[in-house]
Amino acid sequence: MLPFYGREDHFREAVQSVLDQDDPRWRLVIIDDANPDPTPGEWARLITDPRVHYLRHAENLGINRTFQESLELSEAEWVVIFGCDDVMKTDYVGRVHHLASQHPDAGIIHPGVEIIDADGKPARTLVDAAKAYYRPGGEKPLVLSGEDLAVSITRGNWMNFPALAWHGPTARSIGFRPDYQVVQDLALALDVCRKGYPLVIDDQIVFQYRRHAGSVSSWRAVDGSRFEEERAFFRAEADAFTLQGWKTAARAARTHLSSRINAATRVPSALRAGDLAGSRTLLHHAFSRRDATKKVATD
Repeated sequence: MLPFYGREDHFREAVQSVLDQDDPRWRLVIIDDANPDPTPGEWARLITDPRVHYLRHAENLGINRTFQESLELSEAEWVVIFGCDDVMKTDYVGRVHHLASQHPDAGIIHPGVEIIDADGKPARTLVDAAKAYYRPGGEKPLVLSGEDLAVSITRGNWMNFPALAWHGPTARSIGFRPDYQVVQDLALALDVCRKGYPLVIDDQIVFQYRRHAGSVSSWRAVDGSRFEEERAFFRAEADAFTLQGWKTAARAARTHLSSRINAATRVPSALRAGDLAGSRTLLHHAFSRRDATKKVATD
């Protein structure tokens, strides 16, 4: 499933990366969210491969509604909602099929990922260094489930959402929470976790995740709105974990350390942009002790 709104060159590269897969067991659905430039859509309509389907919204619905539509229109046992600026290496589909066959009870598969910049060159940012730090080590493939999984991705969300393969029936039965525009991937992963389905982590690199300033998560991070959403999300998750009896996960959610560090690293960019309100939001998220010290009566 490929929601699209953005640059034509990145979009074409993303689509071509699916067409170039070594394993033919795939179907591609392009959902054009009323991109202002109709040229990419016109190009997509000319693709003759019967496995490629294209539809265009009459008006822009936004990221969350389009993600939910992607789930609803999916049909396969395994579903990927990947970015219109990301790239699947030629062995992505084959590797996911292999991992799924080896782990039939999995709810999510996270294959190996490398980071590229806007020009497709290898990239390494502070955010990605932090993700690598929180990403579980050890021999791969590695299986995480239950509170161990909840603690791992709540303490530091090391996942690269567009690379994830979701167990289709499970993800479709849950759906994306409608109120989120940035953390909807983490919310869905935690909901899958609560259903008892494990996550499989692999190290074989089969996906290229593009990190650049034009992404939704990047500009929402600079103006601080990303972290307002994250703070509310982690508060709610801390309460939910406590009610489940997952005390370690509740502490990780209340502390949300990696989210705080990420906010602190964005302050210089906000100041350079002259966004004082955004800077205050970032500083509050990074250094407020209210959430970190809050205790729930049942904890």
